[in-house]
Amino acid sequence: MNIADKLLQKLKNREIRNTLKVYQDKVELIRKRNWEACNDGQLQAESLRLQKEAQSGTPLDELLVDAYALVCEAAKRTLGLQPYDVQIMAALALHDGKLIEQYTGEGKTLSAVMPAYLNALTGEGVHVLTFNDYLASRDAEWMGPIYRSLGLTVNSVQAGMSLSEKREAYAADITYVTAKEAGFDYLRDTIALNEADTVHRSFHYVIVDEADSLLLDEARVPLVIAGESDSSSSDGIHLAEVVRQLTPIEHYDFDESKRNVYLNEAGSAKVESLLGCGNLFESHNGPLLSALNCALHVESLLKKDVDYIVRNGRIELIDEYTGRVAENRHLPDGLQAALTAKEGLPSESGGKILGTITLQHFLSLYPKACGMTATAHASAIEFEEIYELQVVQIPSNRQNIRIDHPLRIYTHKAAKLKALVQEISSVHATGRPILIGTSSVEESDMLAEALAVADVPCHVLNAKNDAEEAGIIAKAGEIGAVTVSTNMAGRGVDIRLGGGNPTQAEAVAKLGGLYVIGTHVNESVRIDDQLRGRAGRQGDPGASVFFVSLEDELMLQFGIDRWVRGLRQDEELQEPALHSKISHIQRVAMAQNYHIRQELNCYSDMVEDQRRILYEERLAILKGGKSMSPSEQRVRLFYIDQFWADHLAYASYIREGIHLESLASRNPIDEFHVQITEAYDQIPAKINNESANMLERLAGSNDPSKWEKLGLKSPASTRTYIISDQYIQNKRSSWNPATMMAYYLRGILRPIFKLSKF
Repeated sequence: MNIADKLLQKLKNREIRNTLKVYQDKVELIRKRNWEACNDGQLQAESLRLQKEAQSGTPLDELLVDAYALVCEAAKRTLGLQPYDVQIMAALALHDGKLIEQYTGEGKTLSAVMPAYLNALTGEGVHVLTFNDYLASRDAEWMGPIYRSLGLTVNSVQAGMSLSEKREAYAADITYVTAKEAGFDYLRDTIALNEADTVHRSFHYVIVDEADSLLLDEARVPLVIAGESDSSSSDGIHLAEVVRQLTPIEHYDFDESKRNVYLNEAGSAKVESLLGCGNLFESHNGPLLSALNCALHVESLLKKDVDYIVRNGRIELIDEYTGRVAENRHLPDGLQAALTAKEGLPSESGGKILGTITLQHFLSLYPKACGMTATAHASAIEFEEIYELQVVQIPSNRQNIRIDHPLRIYTHKAAKLKALVQEISSVHATGRPILIGTSSVEESDMLAEALAVADVPCHVLNAKNDAEEAGIIAKAGEIGAVTVSTNMAGRGVDIRLGGGNPTQAEAVAKLGGLYVIGTHVNESVRIDDQLRGRAGRQGDPGASVFFVSLEDELMLQFGIDRWVRGLRQDEELQEPALHSKISHIQRVAMAQNYHIRQELNCYSDMVEDQRRILYEERLAILKGGKSMSPSEQRVRLFYIDQFWADHLAYASYIREGIHLESLASRNPIDEFHVQITEAYDQIPAKINNESANMLERLAGSNDPSKWEKLGLKSPASTRTYIISDQYIQNKRSSWNPATMMAYYLRGILRPIFKLSKF
């Protein structure tokens, strides 16, 4: 960090200290506003007064002290919870539109109630976005008595609810819902042909729980709504057989980070021979080339039980950040079909994409947003630059006494596994509870098997048995418990010492508290911190340690194994330089991922801007703002949807091949913007022309049966899914630039010189 950066950081730290001082002063005012003497009816009357004032235009800041004091009293009466000063400080920061970092076990769920209540007084609705359906249901039910005692309604949205159930849930004053389900419901609204079929009302205020995950790790994840699937072909299985005949180095190479794979000249020649397709780079082979690249990618880069599992005859992707099954998630483009072909499963097309939005763009629809997480400081700059959210670290209620041990580094995976089993066995013999975070399903199963051989019983919590996740993780603090999980299993669920039993908790505390072991370091320091944070809640004792092998994927990506080439030992490596080198690797990886997210922004932001312009017109038609006849309304909506879906397909097509622009010394992003703008500018004329033709055919008929007869109908069925962001990030061109240029020239020169071979 240079002098300028240090000075800037010093100024920011001073600003945050001043902000915390302001919050502390306001906490004292809230504490003085005592409602203990009021009965329940009087509390509701005070709440009704605040609602009337808020809805008549009184600024919420002027109502804050009374509102927060009411919530504190209601929490004490209904749940027996008395918010700590630091929880109220967190609540003040949330209302200010800040991103709070509040340590694990400090009570973020209760902190969120105060700003949710205050902002719901306007009657415009508040959304609390949670990490999963379980937490949405749990938190709405858990905090519900507070809201209801003050006269407000609360509800939660669950996947699979009916249209009417969702409308009712979103109509509540406070709605708990996952970010993905709220986003999917928004996409469904964007293709509704009647206002009665929509569920959302206008967006107002949102509190994002587990904000680091939703705002960074999954921010670029495209949510998709698609029409019915098309029939699939068997070409994928044939291509899977072709790429299995290729060998690394001889036929294809990887980039230095092993994120991408590309055919070399020998591989290209072999594929052409096997397929009998001629020059792969000729224009008529474009679809084949794309499908071949997908087949090569999934064969060489995607590993079963690491990147995905096969369950009940279906591919289920694993989230790289959590190690959990990513429900309802698909690979982009042809990768999903290629992966199902690789595993010999029946392929199913995703269907025509009707609408898409990233989580980042969806969250930007809220005029006022804030967030909370236990790990934000490491990415504070990114939060501020992308979301204009300032990170405020809230002091803990009790001092954190967790001991974080230095990395334990080994030359190879076998030595690391041996050391892990020895450490777990010796600690388990004392009765101290242990939570182990692994990198993959494969590793968690392997470790569990090794522990079984060592007579150490354990609970395995990974993507294969996630249904009991919350119950298992809640018991991870019991005496003698050994829990093996994939990364951040059970996020949002508190791990109490002794499983909540006071006598057991005391015994566990004497043993040193929960012992957290990481079997690898992640690309992001935040993910490591999340695992560490499972121990040492609320001043509890605890400890954490990470075991690292120089054969771990991250180490291989950055070539750190070259430091000790030829050395292979079972003992722990003691070189101090290795620790600093690994820290440097994590910083570099975080920077790389940040730049990847920035690049993805450049591609998706313009398409989102175009979507919003078109959707404004669509919404006005849907709400009757154009005073159109029913037939005019149906026709206009139909063609807006049709040409937008075509535009999305075209944007995807351009995006897939835009890397070729770099061969002509053109900036791919600039060229993408030019082409997508030209395409979008043609949409209004297309909508007008087709609408006029259809209205002429309808001759003013408002008969729905005639509409359907002429094709004016929505898809018989739709499905929603997520395109896995990690593959959009990693899947660049599957061709080495030199190879691409050679084949590009072959395609041009062969017909000019009338050569059969070149």
